[in-house]
Amino acid sequence: MPSYLEFRNHQREQYDFRWRLLAASLLVLCCFGILASRFYYLQVMRYQHYQTLADNNRISIVPTVPNRGLIFDRNGVVLAHNYFVYTLEITPGKVDNLEQTIADISELVPVSKLDRKRFNKLRAENHNFISVPLRSHLTETEAARFAVHRYRFPGVEIRARLFRHYPQGTLGAHLIGYIGRINDKDIKNLTEAGDLSNYKGSDHIGKGGIEQYYERELHGVTGSQQVEIDADGHAVRVLSSVAPVAGENLILSIDSTMQKIGEEAFAGRRGALVAIDPKTGEILSYVSQPSFDPNLFVDGIDSENWKALNESLDRPLVNRPLHGVYPPGSTLKPFVALAGLEAGRREPPFSISDAGYFSLPGKTHRYRDWKPAGHGQVDMRRAITVSCDTFFYGLAHEMGIDRLTDFLQHFGFGQKTGIDIQGENGGLLPTPAWKWKRWKQPWYPGETVITGIGQGYTLVTPLQLAHATAIFANNGVAMRPHLVTSIQNNRTGISRPVKPQVMDQIALAPKHIDLVREAMVDVTRPGGTAVIVGAGSPYSIAAKTGTAQVIGIKQNEKYDEKNIAERHRDHALFIAYAPAEDPKIAVAVIVENGSHGGSTAGPIARKVMDYYLLGKLPDAQPAAAAAVPAPETTEEEHSEEHD
Repeated sequence: MPSYLEFRNHQREQYDFRWRLLAASLLVLCCFGILASRFYYLQVMRYQHYQTLADNNRISIVPTVPNRGLIFDRNGVVLAHNYFVYTLEITPGKVDNLEQTIADISELVPVSKLDRKRFNKLRAENHNFISVPLRSHLTETEAARFAVHRYRFPGVEIRARLFRHYPQGTLGAHLIGYIGRINDKDIKNLTEAGDLSNYKGSDHIGKGGIEQYYERELHGVTGSQQVEIDADGHAVRVLSSVAPVAGENLILSIDSTMQKIGEEAFAGRRGALVAIDPKTGEILSYVSQPSFDPNLFVDGIDSENWKALNESLDRPLVNRPLHGVYPPGSTLKPFVALAGLEAGRREPPFSISDAGYFSLPGKTHRYRDWKPAGHGQVDMRRAITVSCDTFFYGLAHEMGIDRLTDFLQHFGFGQKTGIDIQGENGGLLPTPAWKWKRWKQPWYPGETVITGIGQGYTLVTPLQLAHATAIFANNGVAMRPHLVTSIQNNRTGISRPVKPQVMDQIALAPKHIDLVREAMVDVTRPGGTAVIVGAGSPYSIAAKTGTAQVIGIKQNEKYDEKNIAERHRDHALFIAYAPAEDPKIAVAVIVENGSHGGSTAGPIARKVMDYYLLGKLPDAQPAAAAAVPAPETTEEEHSEEHD
């Protein structure tokens, strides 16, 4: 086989080497170019962005919660204020074994079953990264004891929180409201209102009453601190801060002493009382009985107390002046009378002969008067004084439901009063259009008849009834009811008043107002249905009693209170204003299942009026007032099935 001798081509190898070296150099140069470009992009072009991120890694923005505004009565008595307490809080997302951690904490700081229940409830309502209070109201000794062992409990800390306190307890709870922990519904509402950013760091918000309606004024403006933190997340120093703006203080029109008198006057009975200044619309007293202690809700109410309040047959959580609806009964008669006078249907000396019942033309059904034998000859003034049902049956029928309801609307019936509390019930002033829409049924003449005595479909709230009474006392001028009279700036101490607001005005003939007023004054004199209320009074009282039926009775069946269960008895109603010649206060009282307005509801109103007009406390009232016997005629109207 032939053999070949190979010679190396050094020139070729040198050429290839140079190209390879050039290619490698270019590759390295490109890599360094890319790296340099990236450095330039990150450190020059994106410097500000990454500087901000770096700062955020070492700087934390901590919200500073503002002090909530205080609430005072008209005399400066504190109804709601704040105080700082130590709370022991856990952030569940930072704790590995939650149950073991709580057990270990219990060896240092007492943790009750109630604390655990509240913690579990709040934890279920919040995210894992939000701290949840395990124990509140720690003593200084307990706080110091835990602080020594703080290193053992990552995710657990002691915080100083601002707590709301209601020093008067149950007094005026429904009008003041309370604060509770912010829930998902609150977050949704705050987001829609554009206020969510102002609640960073806040755990509580107003729930009900003044606390809820004036939440924006009471809450204030949240501040912030820029805090430098170390690698372990501990604060090192404060770099800058924006001070929070404290919420504004509210001064109410309520007199706390008068409020207490009104609440105690119910003596354990269920019901409501509202007193209004007719000329300004200021609410002077706002009673809902039974009441509750708003302090129970501040730190999250426990299940036992919640169950007791929520399942009670007396329904203490119901805001009766605002949400309770009742047939107005005979308290509607002065307004029906005024409607008849203004329409020219019952001009004096018109009168009827009352045989004890009323029948529609061509009908045999009898709409009974509360007095079976009737009242004899009755004119307008006497019809109001003795509360003659028959007179108002006929008047309502002649007026017709449309004309009657059109007039009553001017006194606020069937519509909200606009009071500065959310959730008001508008009651019900029935019309044929309403009935057709609701039941797809026509309106019957008999329904108009019983509307004339405040029965049937008509429903009012105690607030509406007081508002209507105030409008009448103010000669047809309707002032918007309100609880807050002024709002005080916490920094300057300057108060801005809440100006009275005219809602409506109806032109009424002075002679018609005088006639109904005189009749209502007669109600509190001998022969009237509220003689007990007027006895011994140094000022004149214009009033009207009423009863509202709870259960129906048959045509020929007689109402016998003694044989009816207490919760099935009639509601007792009473409206009044005084002094009759120059009204300064208008009052409406409803006592559930109280039976008689004159003897049950009326004396409650008298105690409130005596204090407001005379400065008299209940114990200082003349004994003669309690010694006056009840009149022989008491009001017991009961409506029946309509035609």
